[in-house]
Amino acid sequence: MSAISGELVKQARVVGWSDVDGRESALIRQCAAGDEAACTELVASHQRMVIQLAMNLLGDRDEALDLSQEVFLRVFRTIHRFRGQSSLRTWIYRIAVNQARNRHRFWRRRHRADQVSLDQHVASHGDFPMEGGAASPDRVLAQKELASRLQAALDRLPFDQRTAIVLREIDGLSYEEIAYSLGLAVGTVKSRLTRARRALRLDLDEARPA
Repeated sequence: MSAISGELVKQARVVGWSDVDGRESALIRQCAAGDEAACTELVASHQRMVIQLAMNLLGDRDEALDLSQEVFLRVFRTIHRFRGQSSLRTWIYRIAVNQARNRHRFWRRRHRADQVSLDQHVASHGDFPMEGGAASPDRVLAQKELASRLQAALDRLPFDQRTAIVLREIDGLSYEEIAYSLGLAVGTVKSRLTRARRALRLDLDEARPA
């Protein structure tokens, strides 16, 4: 627990090695020892997650692929220091968020846009899935327009608010996992999510066609 403005706020729960799955703890130790097969297994298990997170935070597939390489380099350079303070997945999330934040700051210093158009997204990932099979052209267009407005609104959020929303609403992390990934108190995570959701609603309301 830590005091902020004289009040105690709940911190993310810290786990120990006894809480880490036996197979996972063995994999971590093997990677720390330089076992190439174990390192390959770790990447195969988590690379998709890292790329998708980077794509959601940076909005560019090529940047996301580059970032994933940086993340796993960092993972293998530091995995010998991992002591079960979280699940391996959450620890990798923390590294990925830090690397994405650093890259985002690099972009801002050079005034580089960090959005991706809907057409680029569809070209990279395929069209958006529809429930109930084939949809009418009007419905397809309406869903694409909504997705475009959502993406644009998400991209306009401050990076830290966008990260919290992505981790919670897209990746489905718990408040405690988000708190660990961002290095924040759980109460701060909840406040950040509240502000982000409010900003998104306001942005979408203003962008809604008359």
